Amino acid sequence: MSPTAVDSSPSAEFLKGIWRENPVFIAVLGLCPAMAVTNSLLNGLIMGLATTFVLIGSSTLVSLFRNIIPRQVRISIYIIIIATFVTTVDFTLAALMPDAHKQLGAFISLIVVNCLILGRQEAFASKQRLLPAVADAAGMSLGFTLALALVGGIREILGAGSLFGYSLFGSNFEPWVIMILPPGGFLVMGVLLWLLAEFRQRAGKAA
Repeated sequence: MSPTAVDSSPSAEFLKGIWRENPVFIAVLGLCPAMAVTNSLLNGLIMGLATTFVLIGSSTLVSLFRNIIPRQVRISIYIIIIATFVTTVDFTLAALMPDAHKQLGAFISLIVVNCLILGRQEAFASKQRLLPAVADAAGMSLGFTLALALVGGIREILGAGSLFGYSLFGSNFEPWVIMILPPGGFLVMGVLLWLLAEFRQRAGKAA
């Protein structure tokens, strides 16, 4: 028997994913793309938008069919649904932005097994009516995209002295090349997680 839908405020579900339950900085989910492909702001945005399309689309279908999906095979069905949307994104990106697809192609395919997306289907969309499910997916997607954009922007500025490919500091700037390499992703993510933990700790003490 499928889970019974639980009433929930769509606005609350949307907002929680942006800050209170941000998938990257709070839940620490989806760190593979957050560190591997975010060597530029553009790459971070593209990956975030691709994930947004997949998460909203899959949450919509899972919510709509939650009462007829057999519980015994629900995970397999969720993966098939997710893979369908990932394939659509993959082909679209290859056709419209071939250069970006060459850089991100492998990681676009890995969205299928992104624990954020599968987790939202199992923990939320399969138990909620359509509007809260879509609101949750949109909020989590926006929080994920903002996190990837922040990491990508910082790495591009420090590692290349540019943003969206436009130079910011002129020819005298010495870029920190490590920032656009994989170790740079770990460094930036670690610093951001530490700063966020410090902020939350001090905010808790102040309250």
